[in-house]
Amino acid sequence: MGAPDPRRGLPRVDAVMSEPVLADLPRALALDAVRLALDDARETVTADSLPSAATLAAEARRLMASWLSVRPQPVINATGVVIHTNLGRAPWAPEAVAAVAAVAGRYADVEVRLFDGERGGRGASVRDKLVRLTGAEDAIVVNNGAAAVLLALTALARDRDVIVSRGELVEIGGSFRVPDVIAAGGARLVSVGTTNRTRASDFAAAVTPSTAVLLKVHPSNFRMEGFVASVSVTELAAVAKAHGLSVVADVGSGALSDRGEEPGVREAVADGADLVAFSGDKLLGGPQAGILVGKAASIERLRRHPMMRALRVGKETLAALDATLALHLAGRPTPVDRMLSADHDSLRARAAQIVATILGQGGTASIVDVDARAGGGALAEVPLASVAVAVEVADPDASSDALRRGHPAVLVRIHRDRLLADVRTVFVEEDSALAARLATIAARG
Repeated sequence: MGAPDPRRGLPRVDAVMSEPVLADLPRALALDAVRLALDDARETVTADSLPSAATLAAEARRLMASWLSVRPQPVINATGVVIHTNLGRAPWAPEAVAAVAAVAGRYADVEVRLFDGERGGRGASVRDKLVRLTGAEDAIVVNNGAAAVLLALTALARDRDVIVSRGELVEIGGSFRVPDVIAAGGARLVSVGTTNRTRASDFAAAVTPSTAVLLKVHPSNFRMEGFVASVSVTELAAVAKAHGLSVVADVGSGALSDRGEEPGVREAVADGADLVAFSGDKLLGGPQAGILVGKAASIERLRRHPMMRALRVGKETLAALDATLALHLAGRPTPVDRMLSADHDSLRARAAQIVATILGQGGTASIVDVDARAGGGALAEVPLASVAVAVEVADPDASSDALRRGHPAVLVRIHRDRLLADVRTVFVEEDSALAARLATIAARG
């Protein structure tokens, strides 16, 4: 006869459930956790490693703690990427956080006019600020930038043609592919020009009775250089006016005015676009949102479209966006603005303090000059001269993993077998916590 099955020696479910460590927990959830802990034990148990009921109860409690934990959680972003998509893009201004806190747990005047008690338009205050900031006739907000473009094409071009330059048939992060978005909107793609050069005459020659929209797409996270040419919004508007068409400009990053390679929303509106789409959580520095501004007739078509209800935002987004727009109106910087414009001397001074903490606890660290990035597809070819703390460790991968798993979680870069913590994307109030975490890691060697 073979050796007895060690799994028969595992404690019964009721024995594990009777352990005091589980007494204060919801019974149904605890039961699920105990059964899962027993299932895991059956996979690895041997005659010499039978877990006790107390051990299994402790594992069940650990499982329950992971189930009940709240995510996402705050992290210290020391990567040097300001608008970090994997870390939630733009950090909000304190005013935006306060605005959300004020309405999240209470009722709010989302669709009621307090001055007369009548039903009002959702996001009327946001609309008014966007109109004032961009010079557009009207504005609406949906839940993200892709949704903004999808709504525009669905409302204006369903079952008709959308003409776009071949050089702008891009794929942006998260599998946002222009041809796929056009198809999802029920429109037909007509590409014109060549990969590197497109002229206004190419658009004009492609117009047919089926054409509805001339689409302009900012390539966002890549650039073409050399023998290249593209069609401006002004040129597209002239072609559109001659043929009774609409111009939709996706400017992406949400820069209110031109910023070098980043097209500005105001300029696109002034140049004659019927609709301008952009994100709220990139250079604008607000919450995730897709913003559409433009001519009143075009915005009204979108507002009345059935898809609009499916894409509309809630009171929390409206509150955060309204507070962010109020900062722009007042000429006050958002956290993104401050990070992008932080001067080299102040960054170096902060890095020096962090290095001093690390050296004082027996670690090895130094100050190095690095290039940071705007991120989020914005200012793709514009490096930001920045400053990082370089920490010498024996195993950079293991140390980076420990920083990421600890509390507070810290994300850094690894370069030439060193940890690099770029202070540009670290809030000043996080400096001491970052220094403490880096010092602990550095002291281990």
